[in-house]
Amino acid sequence: MADSSKNTKQMRLTVLQIERLHVSGKHPVGDGLYLQITGTGTKSWLFRYRLRGRRREMGLGPFPLIGTAAARETVLDCRRRLAASRDPLEERRTAVREANRPAAKTFNALAIEYIAAHKAGWRNPKSAAQWQASLDTYAAPHIGNVAVDAITLDDVMAVLTPIWRTKTETASRVRGRIEAILNYARVHGYRSGDNPARWRGHLDQLLPAKTRVRKPKHHAAIAIDKMPAAMTALAKAKGPASLIVRFTALTAARISEVVGAVWSEIDLKRAVWTVPAVRTKTHAPHRVPLSTQALAVLKTAIAIKQDERVFPGFARGRPLSLTGAMQALRRATPSSPGITVHGLRSTFRDWCAERGEDRTLAELSLSHVVGDETEQAYARSDLLDRRRLLMQRWADFACRGAKTTLRRR
Repeated sequence: MADSSKNTKQMRLTVLQIERLHVSGKHPVGDGLYLQITGTGTKSWLFRYRLRGRRREMGLGPFPLIGTAAARETVLDCRRRLAASRDPLEERRTAVREANRPAAKTFNALAIEYIAAHKAGWRNPKSAAQWQASLDTYAAPHIGNVAVDAITLDDVMAVLTPIWRTKTETASRVRGRIEAILNYARVHGYRSGDNPARWRGHLDQLLPAKTRVRKPKHHAAIAIDKMPAAMTALAKAKGPASLIVRFTALTAARISEVVGAVWSEIDLKRAVWTVPAVRTKTHAPHRVPLSTQALAVLKTAIAIKQDERVFPGFARGRPLSLTGAMQALRRATPSSPGITVHGLRSTFRDWCAERGEDRTLAELSLSHVVGDETEQAYARSDLLDRRRLLMQRWADFACRGAKTTLRRR
C-alpha cells in the first residue's frame, strides 16, 4: 500500500475529493489525519503522530460512517491531549479496558470465591475454615466491604499494624491471605496494578520481619543423655499412648504420620513402613526403615489390634489423640517439663550431629528435602539401606540406656 504523504505534504483534501478518491494508500487530509484506502476499496480514518520520538498510528473509524468533520474534530481533540503530553491511543485503550472490566466486587465476596476455588487442594480440611475465620476477624472490619480495585497500601496497613507486634504469626498469615486474594482479583480482571499486600520489596520496608518481632518457639526436646531413661520409662508404661510415642521416637517420624498409620502401610517382612504422600509434609511417599526395636513395638501393637489402625485410640474406631501421646511422654520424663512429642525429632537430629552421622542420611530420615532443585533432580535414591543402619544405631542408643561420651560440636 502506497503512502502518498511524501508528494502531497501540503495537500488538504476536500470532502468531495475524499468521496471520489479510490486509489489505495494513505492519503493526507491535514493535521496528521489520513484517509486510508485498502486494495478492496474500503476507506477508514487514521491519525498519525509522534510522541517522545515514537511514531504512532491511531484508527478513527470507517468512512463514510465517520464523516470528515467528525474525523477532524477527533484529531483536534487528540492534538490537545498531545500538547499536554498525554497519549490519545493509550488513553483510549485504557478506557476500553475499564469499560470491559467486570463489575467491582468487595474483598469479602472475593475471599469467599477464592476459598471455594482452592479448598479442594488444601491437605488440611480445616484450612478453609481457618482462612475464613482469620479474614473475618482481622481483615473484614477494615476492608471487607471495600471494592477490591479500591484497596490501597493504607488499607492493608490498617489491617496489619494493630496485630503485627502482638500476634505476629497470625498477622503474617493474614497478610499472605490478603495478597493471594488480591492476586486472584487481578487475574480475574477485578483489579489492576501492583498488589499492596505483597511482602518482598514492599511491606518488608514498612514492617519488621516476623522473626525479628518475636523469636519463633521451637518444640522443646529431650536432652540426648535423657533419651534412654525416657524410652525405658515408656516401655514400662501400658497402653497405646506409650507405644505411639516409642514408635515415633524410633522412626523420627512426625506424630501426625504415626497417628494415621494403618497396617497396610507396614511391610513386616522387609521391615519398612511406607508413609503415603497424602500424609507427608513433602507430598511424596516416605519409606521408613524399621529397627528391631521398632518392630518390637509393632509386635506389641498387633496384640491390641482393634481395626486397621496401627495405634488405636481409647475409643474404638477412633485414632489416639495427640494430647494422649503428649501426656504419656511427659509422665515418662518428669524432669523435662514442657517437652513435646515433635521434639523427639530434634533429639534424633542432635544425636546425629553429636556423633558425626552423615547429614544427608539424617535429613532423609526426617523426611526433609535435601539439596537444591538441581541436586534433587539427580537424587533418585532415598538411601534406604544406609538409613536402615543409621536408624538401628539410633534405636540401640535410645533403648539400651548405655552411657555414651558425647563429642563436642
